[in-house]
Amino acid sequence: MKSKIFLLLIIITFFSSCNLYKNKIEYPKTKKVDVKDNYFGTVVNDQYRWLENDTSQAVKEWVIEENKITFDYLNKIPFRNKIKERYSQLFNYPKYSAPFKGGKNYFFFKNEGLQNQSVLYIQKGLDGTPQLFLDPNKLKSDGTVALTSYAISKDGKYFAYGTASGGSDWNEYYVMNVSSKKKLNDHLNWIKFSGISWFKNGFFYSRYPKPAKGSELTSSNQFHTIYYHKVGADQKDDKRIFGDNKNPKMTFYAQTTDDEKYLIIYSSKGTNNNALNVRDLSKPNSQIKTIISTFDNNYTVVDNIGKKLLVLTDRKASKNKLVLIDPYRPNESNWKVIIPEKEDVLRSVQIIGGKIIANYMKDASSHIYIYDINGKYEKEIKLPTLGTVRGFSGKKEDNIAFYTFTSFTHPSSIYKFEVSSGRSTLFRQPKLDFDFSIYKTEQKFYTSKDGTKIPMFIVYKKGTKLDGSSPMYLYGYGGFNISLTPSFSSSRLIWLEQGGIFAMPNLRGGGEYGEAWHKAGTKLQKQNVFDDFISAAEYLIKNKYTSADKLVCAGRSNGGLLIGAVINQRPDLFRVALPAVGVMDMLRFQKFTIGWAWVSDYGSSDDSLQFKALYKYSPLHNIKSELNYPAVLITTADHDDRVVPGHSFKYTATLQEKYKGENPILIRIGVRAGHGSGKPTSKIIEEQTDIWSFVFYNLGIEPKY
Repeated sequence: MKSKIFLLLIIITFFSSCNLYKNKIEYPKTKKVDVKDNYFGTVVNDQYRWLENDTSQAVKEWVIEENKITFDYLNKIPFRNKIKERYSQLFNYPKYSAPFKGGKNYFFFKNEGLQNQSVLYIQKGLDGTPQLFLDPNKLKSDGTVALTSYAISKDGKYFAYGTASGGSDWNEYYVMNVSSKKKLNDHLNWIKFSGISWFKNGFFYSRYPKPAKGSELTSSNQFHTIYYHKVGADQKDDKRIFGDNKNPKMTFYAQTTDDEKYLIIYSSKGTNNNALNVRDLSKPNSQIKTIISTFDNNYTVVDNIGKKLLVLTDRKASKNKLVLIDPYRPNESNWKVIIPEKEDVLRSVQIIGGKIIANYMKDASSHIYIYDINGKYEKEIKLPTLGTVRGFSGKKEDNIAFYTFTSFTHPSSIYKFEVSSGRSTLFRQPKLDFDFSIYKTEQKFYTSKDGTKIPMFIVYKKGTKLDGSSPMYLYGYGGFNISLTPSFSSSRLIWLEQGGIFAMPNLRGGGEYGEAWHKAGTKLQKQNVFDDFISAAEYLIKNKYTSADKLVCAGRSNGGLLIGAVINQRPDLFRVALPAVGVMDMLRFQKFTIGWAWVSDYGSSDDSLQFKALYKYSPLHNIKSELNYPAVLITTADHDDRVVPGHSFKYTATLQEKYKGENPILIRIGVRAGHGSGKPTSKIIEEQTDIWSFVFYNLGIEPKY
């Protein structure tokens, strides 16, 4: 009897602590300003406009106050340290990249487990002894300077690489001598949305003019231009190759073919569709020739076959096809179809060892097929289960290629593929102290509001009773032609091992079923994305995977917009909401950094018809005081110059002001962090610890460790 009373007291104490913060959080009194905008006769108040100025002292003080409230809340969660310890254990295993070749050497990245940044190694051939080549952890002691792009010159002599500081999209480029491992004097600045494309003893890259001081992380990115940098030269002497002074809102990307015969120039007005220009580098002083002048479709040059270009395109092929184009006879009537459009989406193509390796996507899962150079089918590479293949890394003349395979319960493993025999063998497999065999992945198809069938992956522990009592984490994106495919996350293991169920629907707006699927979730049809996500939640509740009291919704970036929109439309479906680095102000997103490029997906408030659609769902503008919102933890970072933090700041201030209920509305603002890329391990662990602590705490669940 005493033991039962003691147990009851423990339970009462725990759930009392869960209610500790109800009616107790006093949010900062965020000042209001009198700012109004008139959109085609509709007057819109923007009383927190001042929060867009993230470098002002007033905003810095607001950030400090908000973070203080958030961390005071998180610090009092009793099991937060246990979650951090457990996640550190799960994260602490050696991680490798697939090897890639440069000259006669192979390179690969390795992280011992908890290193802030992965380290680059070099070895002679596949049997050589690995030697440290570049350690990004030495660039800054806290790990907040990350390696971004990199490329090895064709002769293997030089290694060019980019770094980003504090999570910003801005890059600085450097050059190393491979044999001596010494960094040269080359130092290039103000680079963004660029690759490194070698030609002889230099490379092509893209950059912007230097922004005004203090506006580096917010001002609109305009006048993108391609330059050529010769090793050893000063950046001011770099040669301008291509740009457009009349159309500042364009991006340009340079690519050289593997044999350095052709320079390929991509021009884009947004995040989708591009024009195509080519220059024959084998001919001195040759002119840049336009191959595709319109911006109606997507074109990606795989490589050249002799004098012709192998191009992946969705021109008259929503799920993509592979064509051969003669740059001197580029009219569509002269194209030769190598691989026609099929039922599944052709995601990517590479030429290795004289073969075409085609990566297809069927119902959001990878399938790899081998074709000869003329497009004749030869065989399929068998994969372990439903999952995602990344790669292949290999040169046109190589017989050996490497690729990685991953799935929800399958950490990224590296496979070696021998082209001549068609044989694929396991090269490296990570070892985690976790029993994956007790979990299952299933794929279900549910019906959205308009009758469209939507696929959804669901992952959970075998034997789980589907009686509505299980906590559920529902993650979505739905935009920019980006496909959500099965992938591994050590953070997700925190959820699964506590009996949580993970679900990931493939919403319209993504690329899972080609360009038509993408367009069905853009501009005036963006509501389809929210309907798809809401229908996923309804399906999971109806089929007793979970209940509304146990359902967590989450998304990042465009997915943060998704979460902000759906909790305005259906707050009753969710207990916890996690909008991360979200696009929350749909009327002003185009005014900051690269936001203008998203008009191709969202539309713009500068258009009267599109304004009405945007205003109707914009997360910031549809917060209502009569709604009972779920517990909300908004996450953003001070160096996010992709989706500027002002979106999350204004959204937080408005939600904290209008919401009258008892659930917490908190914002966690990372310091020296950005949109997510290159984030050091220490910050990943800290952020994920806080997110899972918030989730479990607001579900009334104490993790068992």
